[in-house]
Amino acid sequence: MNGCTFSVKPTLINMPTPHTVYVIAGPTAVGKTAAAIRLAQRLQVPIVSADSRQCYTELGIGVAKPSAEELQAVPHYFINSHSIHEEMNAGLYEQYALNVVTTLLQQFGSVVMVGGTGLYVKAFCDGIDAMPAIDTAIREQLLQQYQLEGLPWLQQQIQQLDPAFWAVAEQQNPQRLLRALEVVTATGQSITEFRVQQKQIRPFAIQKIGLELPRTQLYERINQRVVNMVASGLVAEAEQLYTYKHLNALQTVGYKELFDYFDGHCNLPQAIEQIQINTRHYAKRQMTWFKKDPAFVWQLPEQEIVGE
Repeated sequence: MNGCTFSVKPTLINMPTPHTVYVIAGPTAVGKTAAAIRLAQRLQVPIVSADSRQCYTELGIGVAKPSAEELQAVPHYFINSHSIHEEMNAGLYEQYALNVVTTLLQQFGSVVMVGGTGLYVKAFCDGIDAMPAIDTAIREQLLQQYQLEGLPWLQQQIQQLDPAFWAVAEQQNPQRLLRALEVVTATGQSITEFRVQQKQIRPFAIQKIGLELPRTQLYERINQRVVNMVASGLVAEAEQLYTYKHLNALQTVGYKELFDYFDGHCNLPQAIEQIQINTRHYAKRQMTWFKKDPAFVWQLPEQEIVGE
């Protein structure tokens, strides 16, 4: 990040501490997967993903899923574990991850968690407020309306129907705005009324390691990774998924831009450039989220996480 300083020594963690989850987080393309595998191999423990899109079997290139070799190197959980037709959100992830981690800790004593979905990491570490169940018909209707009208319509709806949330919302994040619109449409209440922010105490230790790079270097990695994705067949993958573009799992950078290309809203070079732009914006939002948590110890991705 511009103006940030980096430690010159590896991060020290207490290893092997019984019943400890080592959370490795940071922005997309920073090198989380490689760092997590190195740590997991040294500890001889599995990895639990905290990525909201890599769990879907049907998605591959566009979500930068670990390679077959990486998946073979260390057992992974929450990778290829769900279908795009299944509902998945932070509340469901909290239940899933707690169940898996509890079992793994009994066997291994420690677990590595890795991912860039901040809300999923928070749900696992601190708990998440219970949200009301939303009728599928409401969800699909609002999603279809958003796809027709775009982000300005969604922003206007939130401003009118849930001004309390709008005042604190990530106003450029359609997924968060859609979720708030679903809640207020289904219940007549602001999503903020369901948030009590009561932190849960977990029966295991959590150590948080954040990975970061200078912004220019990270953005170069992001741009090159998009180029590599396209060379690896991203366009063909997106074309196969076009029929399902209305599903929540496909409201994702890397696919949405290509769907616009298929619909004739832009040419292919413009779509690729937009993927790069939107991915950089996403990385910036990720860093803003994780930097708010003082429990994270930050380091360069190539630095080893070693024990005392």
